[in-house]
Amino acid sequence: MSEHAMNPGLIVETTLQEFFHDSMHGALARQQLAAQPATAAYLVNLLVSFLRTERLYESSEEGLEFRPLALRYGDTLQGLSPELRARALRDLGDVALFVAGVFAESLNRKLVDVDYYAAMGGSAYARLADSLRASESGRPFSDMFEELAVKFTGFADVLGEVAEHPDVRHHKDVLRLYDRWLKTGSRRAAERLRALGIEPNATLSRASH
Repeated sequence: MSEHAMNPGLIVETTLQEFFHDSMHGALARQQLAAQPATAAYLVNLLVSFLRTERLYESSEEGLEFRPLALRYGDTLQGLSPELRARALRDLGDVALFVAGVFAESLNRKLVDVDYYAAMGGSAYARLADSLRASESGRPFSDMFEELAVKFTGFADVLGEVAEHPDVRHHKDVLRLYDRWLKTGSRRAAERLRALGIEPNATLSRASH
């Protein structure tokens, strides 16, 4: 008997990719949103990658913290090498797209709403597409990032539909817990976050506003 049959709750990355592949194409069809094959595959990989805690949160001396878009945007303005700047733009676009899609309801209750994430993420993808066109090795990817920029809101809606998978809902629950701690200073919420390896940080969170 296979390990999956013995433990139905165990889901490995390849299984998640297969699941999200089917779910993604189903959501695209239902929302009548066309996507290049490369773009659809990118969205699947984006979802799978963000199921790793370190992809959404960043390590610090205090633990794992959610780094606001304003600080990520600052990375793209630094005097970085073209490779590092491209990585910063991609990171900004990816985080904005994931949060705008998976946490849209939570964002609607904040001062910084989903439109802010769409503007920041769409702009990052567009700038990345422009920079890749100037490079022969990057040119094949420029159309994909251009499509992510132009259809950012539509793709965020698609991610929102696919995000009903339990492993994605876990991230939604963590962000709600973080939001509750930020608003109330709840000691219990802080303890639960630390148990997950995430250090509450009001200064970083408020920077996003």
